[in-house]
Amino acid sequence: MAEKIFEKEWRALGTDIYVQLVSDALQETIAKKIFSEIENIYSRQAHIFSRFDPDSELSKMNAHLGEFFEASSDFLSLSKKSLTYFKESGGLFDPRILETLEKIGYDRSFSKENFSSDKVEDMTLAEEEKTELKDDLIIVNGRIKFQKRMDFSGIAKGVITDRVAENLRLQGFENFLVDSGGDMFASGKNNLGDPWGIALEGSHNENETLLEISNEAVATSGNVRRNWKKGEKKFHHLVNPHRLNDFSFALQSVTVIERTTEKADVWAKIMFLLGLEKGLKKARERKMKAFFLTADGDTIKSI
Repeated sequence: MAEKIFEKEWRALGTDIYVQLVSDALQETIAKKIFSEIENIYSRQAHIFSRFDPDSELSKMNAHLGEFFEASSDFLSLSKKSLTYFKESGGLFDPRILETLEKIGYDRSFSKENFSSDKVEDMTLAEEEKTELKDDLIIVNGRIKFQKRMDFSGIAKGVITDRVAENLRLQGFENFLVDSGGDMFASGKNNLGDPWGIALEGSHNENETLLEISNEAVATSGNVRRNWKKGEKKFHHLVNPHRLNDFSFALQSVTVIERTTEKADVWAKIMFLLGLEKGLKKARERKMKAFFLTADGDTIKSI
């Protein structure tokens, strides 16, 4: 017998948020209160990490380069994680891409309706000498100093999704889905008592690429939704810090299944930037479940 579901969808972090709770014991009034608490989590986190909020903690750091600030615990934690992922990815995960994003026109929250390529600068992006992230993201005794402006969108959605999932677990929920614009954590079972089924968007045969997950996270990074042109030049939002002028469309997307949404979010981006051959090799080295969707719509699995 199917259990009752309670669900809510809204906009936050510049994307669609969807949360589903599965429980026969939950009352509608309590569900509304829980959803309100979850909305507040997204709102508070956006006020910390959004580069489009001029009053966010991130914007304050970006506006005062070279100065130390007392960082919130969330900001401090995410900054430390960023330093770790920078090392693990060989520099492919690098929040110092903000200036490049702005130069290619991505200077506001993205939607096809309000986005114009007129802001794209007619220039070749200058390749800078590579330095360690720790030289520009400096942490001393809980205080942080930026030497260059940062954008943490490559990790923040995953971290926030995990925060919401942990909040629900602490309240005793076992079966739920948290979806932050494709960055998802699926706990327990769906209302039919089965693992959660997630289809790979864009695949030729979605029945063959239906991901069944339980107590796992899945995240997808790709160029399908956030892409634009300036003349004959095509751009997307996934900047390769090693090759600033390279906006590859050989892959549509990479989807990763991991224990946490944070890891799935970060590694999906890294695998996309590595490309099919190197990405597959890296995924197999790490024994990571990854799905590479080519420009032709073919899906190649790492495991």
